Amino acid sequence: MDAAILSKLLSPDGWALLGALPPYDERQAMKTVTTLRAQGVAPDLAAAVVTQSRLRARARAKFGDFADGMLFTADGLEQATRLLVAALHARRYLDAGLTALADLTCGIGADSLAFAGTGLRVVATDLDECTAAIARWNLRHFPEADVRHADGLGLDLRAEGIEGVYADPARRVGGPGGRSRRIFDPRAYEPPLDAVWALRETVPAVGVKVGPGIAHEGLPQDAETQWVSVDGDVVEAGLWFGPLAPDGPGRSALVLRTFTDDDGKEHTLSRTVRGDDDEPEVGAVGQYLYEPDGAVIRAGLVARAAAELGGRLVDPTIAYVTTDDPADLPSARPTEPAGAPAPIATGYRVLDTMPFGLKRLKSYLRDRNVGRLTIKKRGTAVVPEQLRKQLVLTGTEEATIVLTRVAGNQQVLVVDPLGAV
Repeated sequence: MDAAILSKLLSPDGWALLGALPPYDERQAMKTVTTLRAQGVAPDLAAAVVTQSRLRARARAKFGDFADGMLFTADGLEQATRLLVAALHARRYLDAGLTALADLTCGIGADSLAFAGTGLRVVATDLDECTAAIARWNLRHFPEADVRHADGLGLDLRAEGIEGVYADPARRVGGPGGRSRRIFDPRAYEPPLDAVWALRETVPAVGVKVGPGIAHEGLPQDAETQWVSVDGDVVEAGLWFGPLAPDGPGRSALVLRTFTDDDGKEHTLSRTVRGDDDEPEVGAVGQYLYEPDGAVIRAGLVARAAAELGGRLVDPTIAYVTTDDPADLPSARPTEPAGAPAPIATGYRVLDTMPFGLKRLKSYLRDRNVGRLTIKKRGTAVVPEQLRKQLVLTGTEEATIVLTRVAGNQQVLVVDPLGAV
């Protein structure tokens, strides 16, 4: 988005036009643009308001009703922290006793919304002028937020009275056809992680959001690195230094599950798995199989999860846990949600096991009249869609199978889903 379009969007007429649009419908998008232009709306403004309507519709998953009063860029929305998770970021700074912090790479202002919304004074900066202007607009209701078009690394933290630092470095770059691509090398982030880590020499309370695919090798030894999942989707990893890591350095996983109760009230369950992974116990497949939450897997804490589940791994290199008895852990929708921990794994009852072989599996499923098959896999090169075509299923029953490695051998586990535990 350029400055001219942003200026038109923020004009009284542009803002009113955006607010008057019906709920976004991809099938009607071109028709809406055509109608607006026929009504005398400038082509660039017509396209811009429809684009913002589309982005707002996507943004509701991260911001809920707040999205209806915000502006977005496609890349900014992609990288923006979910409001639920941003509130947890803010809680770290509050619990550390801080009152003022700098958001060095504020983007569209997602984290700064949570910081300012909890009463923290925040100086928010972004290198891109239009992005900074969008963040300023999104934070317009919060006098605690000072949004600047500036290089956050150039702030005089002591002179500004800054007690803590937060950064969400850009992890995307422009690609062919205007499409952006994801960056996986932390040295290529903007700004590079090393430059942000160095700030802890001036301000010990430093938090950095990074991509969940970040490798364990090279992580700073004095940080808590926490992977976060929301409803089974691993959304980020965070590096927390000094007072922002009250439990000390190491790896942890934060599992968040949301649900709405029968009265329409929303709840969030959370559970933290923490520590260095122990040497895993490995054994034969039992009566139950559990797949740990993705944040637990990314954090390398599968053996710790196996201990909490009272089980063992099916293979030392595979993130599946097996037990002989059902794990006695909380469900994803408890009767009394207040204070209930989130489930850390998805469970299955094991119905049958067999060595992997196309002919054997095809015969097994045909004998059971299976026509609809869910295929899960871990530790195998089999492509589920190709396998499904090769099986030529024509029955009327449903089944779920897990393709994995057990004690080094390819196996098929026929399972019955139990849900999250």
